[in-house]
Amino acid sequence: MLAPDVLDGSDEKSACIAICDRMGLKGYQIGKTKVFLRAGQMAELDARRTEVLANAARRIQRQIRTHLTRKDFIALRRSTINVQKLWRAQLARKLYECMRKEAASIRIQKHVRAHTDRKSYTKLVASAIVIQTGLRAMAARNEYRYRRRTKATTSIQTQWRRFQALSGYKQQKKATLTLQCLWRARVARKELRKLRMAARETGALKEAKDKLEKRVEELTWRLEFEKHLRIDLEEARGQEITKLQNALHEMQGQLDEAHAAIIREKEAAKLAIEQAPAVIKEVPVVDNTKLQLLRNHNEELEGEVRELKKKIEEFEKNYSEAEKESKTRLKEAEEAQLKAALLQETIERLELNLSNLESENQVLGQQALVASTKEDLSEEMKILKSKIANLEVPPQVKCFANGHQTEEELQTTKESGPLVPVLTKQRSLTDRQQENHDVLLKYLMEDKRFDKNRPVAACIVYKALLQWRSFEAEKTNIFDRIIQTIRSSTESQDNVTDLAHWLSTTSTLLFLLQSTLKASNTTSAASHRNRNSPATLFGRMAQGFRPSSLGTGISSGYSGMVGKPNEQLKVEAKYPALLFKQHLTACVEKIYGMIRDGLKKEISPLLNLCIQAPRSARVRSTRGSSKSIHSSIVAKQQTSNIHWQSIVNKLDHTLGIMSGNHVPPMITRKIFSQVFSFINVQLFNSLLLRRECCSFSNGEYLKAGLQELDLWCLKTTDQYAGSSWDELQHIRQAVGFLVLHQKAQKSLDEITNELCPILSLPQIYRIGTMFWDDKYGTHGLSPEVIGRMRVLMAEDSISMPNNSFLLDVDSSIPFSMEEIFRSLSGTDINLSDVDPPPILRQRSDFHFLLQQAQGLADTET
Repeated sequence: MLAPDVLDGSDEKSACIAICDRMGLKGYQIGKTKVFLRAGQMAELDARRTEVLANAARRIQRQIRTHLTRKDFIALRRSTINVQKLWRAQLARKLYECMRKEAASIRIQKHVRAHTDRKSYTKLVASAIVIQTGLRAMAARNEYRYRRRTKATTSIQTQWRRFQALSGYKQQKKATLTLQCLWRARVARKELRKLRMAARETGALKEAKDKLEKRVEELTWRLEFEKHLRIDLEEARGQEITKLQNALHEMQGQLDEAHAAIIREKEAAKLAIEQAPAVIKEVPVVDNTKLQLLRNHNEELEGEVRELKKKIEEFEKNYSEAEKESKTRLKEAEEAQLKAALLQETIERLELNLSNLESENQVLGQQALVASTKEDLSEEMKILKSKIANLEVPPQVKCFANGHQTEEELQTTKESGPLVPVLTKQRSLTDRQQENHDVLLKYLMEDKRFDKNRPVAACIVYKALLQWRSFEAEKTNIFDRIIQTIRSSTESQDNVTDLAHWLSTTSTLLFLLQSTLKASNTTSAASHRNRNSPATLFGRMAQGFRPSSLGTGISSGYSGMVGKPNEQLKVEAKYPALLFKQHLTACVEKIYGMIRDGLKKEISPLLNLCIQAPRSARVRSTRGSSKSIHSSIVAKQQTSNIHWQSIVNKLDHTLGIMSGNHVPPMITRKIFSQVFSFINVQLFNSLLLRRECCSFSNGEYLKAGLQELDLWCLKTTDQYAGSSWDELQHIRQAVGFLVLHQKAQKSLDEITNELCPILSLPQIYRIGTMFWDDKYGTHGLSPEVIGRMRVLMAEDSISMPNNSFLLDVDSSIPFSMEEIFRSLSGTDINLSDVDPPPILRQRSDFHFLLQQAQGLADTET
């Protein structure tokens, strides 16, 4: 009763001992079957037992009283709830009766007031109609009188104003023509000046090309010279190796012979000892001469063996040094070959740029020559202007009192009558062309489909421009409108999906232009065209109605392209087409920069959280079991890797959008390479500027995050990741230095050549002096290494005063038009099987798209 938990699983003796100890008894004795207590201890145990029994009785009484009181309380509460429910129902019925009476009275009042207001309103409307009828009749009579009075005055004013307007228009037209002539002459002089500057630049590019060619020749000569030297050294080294091997074989043979002779002498001595009589054994005299000779001979042989081993070691050292020299020279030769290949590629690229510049300069020169010839032909221009003025100015009709015209006016109207259908036909063609342009631009903005990894909009626009011969036109506005549409769709655009669609569309269209267009290299065509162009307006108009637009140089939009539908012909591009290609290149670079900067903007706040490990991840727990410690470490690592996972998710999201919109993989690789370079610069600069980041635990945290990026690069493959992982070399080597154990034992050569070959000396010094180990408490670099780095930095500061240890962000465009053309040249972009949308099928001017698709289907069937 005093200790009920003691009897579980123990004997009686130990239970008695536990009860006495728990009650605080001292001086008692335990026998085998009895317990001997002192005086008064039995009474104390009885008192404690009665106390326990009293407490149990009181507890039972308390529980019974509580149960009875709660039962009464529940019955009282149930009765009060029933009373409240009945009373509230009575109140609700009374309130409902009052509300019903009030609603009925309000409805009666509403209908009475509506009846009275309707009667007053009908009376007011009848009186207002009577007043309005009278006022309108009076106003109509006044207006009729006023028109009769002003009719004669308006006819006089019309004739006078017409005369003034005609005279002012003639004067203004004459002034504008003179101003246009002066302004065009000034613009032509400016273009001629620009062409001369471009010609000078082409000369400078040619000089640079010659210098590069000389440099390539020198490098090839040095490469051949190094190859000859390497061959000679390998031959000499082979001869030396053969000589040393022969000497080694000879020495090995001598050594074997000496060993054989020693073995023979030992066997002969044994035989002599065995054959000798037994009495000789008792003789104490020993002959040591032969033993001494054998010992001397053995020592000589051992010395020769040592000399041979030394020679072999020297030979191995020389051989290893020769191998190292050969490897270094092989590396130098391979680097020289790579440099020569890179120089050859740069020379080819410069040659392409030179050819493009020369062709564009020739086109601009043709434009300048055309402008100069227009200045020389001022007399013809005056004749044309006078004829245009006669056509545009309507003939002055002399009205007589009876309304007849004179015979001269009838003759002039008869002469100008046949020109009216020609002008109306030209206007209808231009209006139709503008409608086609509007439909094409609307389709370009709305259609975002892809067919066989091709943007359909780019293919349709290219085919339409090729069909209309817009590339061969000297004057057209379709290119400016396309560029304006692309710019307006991408200027204030934050959606990466739309930007990726426009990047895919513009890059594909640029590839098609690059593979189709070529600049005209002859100036005779322009001069011949200028000589054959008609001098009168009527001749030009008649020539404009021909099916081909090559005579005038203005795209009519309905000429058509003769040939096979899938045949890509080289077209001689005029100045608007070349300018359109330059603007399209600028649009591709702008959209690329917007996508890259948007991804950098999304990643930037996450990088600020990734540079330093959370405090909870760096605290080491010392209490608790091993399982709890392991679970807490895993939970902290998961929470600390959330930011890195967010960066990886952003990269995956962008990659999905780019691959979903079929952006060329080369452009995707460049975007991710520059983003990884941005991550490298941000993390590395933050590491150099903040001392709390240069710790051992923070290095482990950054290493885990870089492993996440490495896994992403491996999962993405080289097709989209490319050299992105190589862009993180600075932060990778810095993190490797932070998590390195035994830094104090490393020398400066090992750090600069093996651990951190990419980092500069100031950067290594900065990291080494700011490092602190918050996990194991180890030391950083040794004082000798730090002192040597200071000396080297002081020497470098004299030669390079502006030697900064921070990295700069690369925001340039890392690709050119030739790289885009090279990356897309492997893909098969067939334009003949592109299905046009319904918006273009409905128009008869775009039926050439259907004809090409039907022709391909017929060939397949």
